[in-house]
Amino acid sequence: MCLSGFTRRRIKIWWSGGKDTPVDVRDRVDRAVHRDVWLRFSRLRRQRRVQTAVTLGLVFLGPVLAVATFLALGSINQSAASPVLRLILLADLIYVLVIAALVLARVARLITDRRSKSAGSRLHMRLSGVFMLIALVPTVLVAVFAVLSINIGLEGWFSDRVRSVVGSSLSAAQAYEAVQRDDLAADVVTLAGYLNDAKRRTAFLRDDQLRPLLSQAQQVIQRGLKEAYLVDGTGALKTRGERSYLFDFEPLTEEHLTLAREGNTVLIPDWSNNEFRALIFLEAYTDRYLYVTRTVDGSILTLLDETQETVQLYNQLESERGRLLFNFGLIYLGFALILILAAIWLGLWFAERLSRPVGRLAGAAERVGGGDLDVQVMEEDGDDEIASLGRLFNQMTRQLKGQREALVESHAQTETRRRLFDSVLSNVTAGVIGLDSDGNIDFVNRAAERLLDFADGSDLPLAAAVPEFAPLFDRLRDGTGLAVQEEVRLTRRGKVESLLVRMSTRRSEAGDLEGYVVAFDDVTDLVSAQRMAAWGDVARRIAHEIKNPLTPIQLSAERIKRKFATQVRDHEDLEQYTDVIIRQTNDLRRIVDEFSKFARMPEPDRRDCDLAALLKGAVLLQENGQPGVRFVKDIPPGELHLDLDATMIGQAFTNLIKNAGEAIESHQEKAKPANFVPEIRVSLHADDTEAVIRIMDNGTGLPPDRARLFEPYVTTREKGTGLGLPIVKKIIEEHGGTLALLDAPLFDGNDHSGAMAEIRLPRALRKRSRTHVPLGAAPAGRSSDTPQDTPHDKEAHA
Repeated sequence: MCLSGFTRRRIKIWWSGGKDTPVDVRDRVDRAVHRDVWLRFSRLRRQRRVQTAVTLGLVFLGPVLAVATFLALGSINQSAASPVLRLILLADLIYVLVIAALVLARVARLITDRRSKSAGSRLHMRLSGVFMLIALVPTVLVAVFAVLSINIGLEGWFSDRVRSVVGSSLSAAQAYEAVQRDDLAADVVTLAGYLNDAKRRTAFLRDDQLRPLLSQAQQVIQRGLKEAYLVDGTGALKTRGERSYLFDFEPLTEEHLTLAREGNTVLIPDWSNNEFRALIFLEAYTDRYLYVTRTVDGSILTLLDETQETVQLYNQLESERGRLLFNFGLIYLGFALILILAAIWLGLWFAERLSRPVGRLAGAAERVGGGDLDVQVMEEDGDDEIASLGRLFNQMTRQLKGQREALVESHAQTETRRRLFDSVLSNVTAGVIGLDSDGNIDFVNRAAERLLDFADGSDLPLAAAVPEFAPLFDRLRDGTGLAVQEEVRLTRRGKVESLLVRMSTRRSEAGDLEGYVVAFDDVTDLVSAQRMAAWGDVARRIAHEIKNPLTPIQLSAERIKRKFATQVRDHEDLEQYTDVIIRQTNDLRRIVDEFSKFARMPEPDRRDCDLAALLKGAVLLQENGQPGVRFVKDIPPGELHLDLDATMIGQAFTNLIKNAGEAIESHQEKAKPANFVPEIRVSLHADDTEAVIRIMDNGTGLPPDRARLFEPYVTTREKGTGLGLPIVKKIIEEHGGTLALLDAPLFDGNDHSGAMAEIRLPRALRKRSRTHVPLGAAPAGRSSDTPQDTPHDKEAHA
């Protein structure tokens, strides 16, 4: 539990005094902690009183806002521009959002407590459900009856009888307008016909002669035509009738003239002047239109407009009946939502007040059962049983906490030592395996997983996980010693490794067997280095002891051949025997030369050389020596300069390519494949850090124990010395590179994988200040003999 700053300062002062015993200090610390807890609980109680006041205020604010909204909607203009109404609605919205957020927060907390099955959550859920039902059911029932009542009232407004009366009024008004339109159209057509006939009878009829004709036509029709005019195609007035001086001439639009020109009778209502106008084209005249007007009853027109507006409003109300009902429901929903949320909030708050003490105590008891002894419950005000139970519970947890602290401290020390032990074992380079008393694995560090190439061997017997360790483990269990040690060879990932394994027993203080510990380390490189050093010493001794007698033996054999060839009867046998001696002497000399080179490998004389040219030269040399093999080169054009010994690197390339050809020859002799195409692929790729050379073949491939191919005098050929690949590897390592023997990818038409030698040479050793050595030139003090003089007896692919 966190302490206040004042409490921590008091504890520090008491402890720094140095006059009290540890027991006194612990008692004072406990009292300080207890006092700090009660101070915090007092603050929480004050906060709870404030929360209670805020809750009651929010609950009573809901009905106040509902009443204020109702009064605002009924007493002032309900337009959106009313500032008072907008402020009240904004307050309603804020209140709804706040109450909804509080209700959702309480409901979410209630659901979370119920799902977590915390103590008291079921009682709290039941009480909250009851209060929600009390708030929701009456509101829903009132809403249903209100909607039904409003719907019945609206059905009366929009009944069939009302709809029929409204429709009849509109039909009567429209019929009057149609009669006026038809009469005016008939009159204007008759008048136009009269004028057209007059024009046809009198061809040269002037505009001033049309005025009497218009008056006569008006008298003939006797339909109440008020005015008559003749206009041209632009709408300009050309001739007035004798009774048309009082006419307020309204200009015609181009649309009206166009319709009349097309042969239509254009009717133009002018309700503002209580008139109906008509326009028609006079066919017998040139660019002349007849424009007449008739006066209608203004009261009838007003009634017609009112009838149309009434019908339109009625139809609009009928079409928006659902929206009106929806708006009413929305207003009611707003009022109901405010009241429901307030009631639900009050119910949730009251349910929490009832269930909180019991739930808090039950939850604290559950936490104590789970091991949390720092829990303290807030004690309720009063002297009832619940308040007393809370005080007794807090006292009990404090006592349990004091008893548990000693056990926790002891366990922490043990766990710290265990983590330190695991960390040390996980980061050591040696592999460590822990076994139980039955020999099953219960611990494996990362180094052991890497060396033994398995991810997880837990609960497996050691003999099943690492069969190579089984004999040594049996010796340890069957013997009486405490530890055994032995070098074990095992094959992983196609590589043979040498492991120095030490096994020991693990016993308790009483001497009982608890398990075993297996520790091992990879000594493959160490063993290889020891063998290389030993074979180097042997090579020097052999070269020294054998090289000296070889020359006298060869010279003596040659002299015998020359001197006694003519004196001996069987001179042919003599020549044959001496030739054998000379040939074998040359073979021994060749072997001795290789021993000398292996034992005394000179330091490379690095100079700036073109690696691509060296590789191309070695391939060209073997192409001439192996005409039956197809060579595929992947060497980029241009030069690739590195600092290296041209003679030594060329010897290494030649040796590897020659070994590839010998592996292909061996495969042809042993397998005798049909339709076999011998092929050697040579590639060179480089980046900013290194150059990679790969030499691949489709020969016999690599043996399972491929790691031993780099050891001296390990060969699978009858006449091989086993020094070719060790010399090549030593050359590459002297240049800071690496040599690896891998399985080659399948070639086209082959059903087996050959071998691939991969050389990686770093480019960081290159220095441009050195002198460039042309291809084929030998450094000073070095022989320029071709690499063929050095036998390559290592058949890496056999």
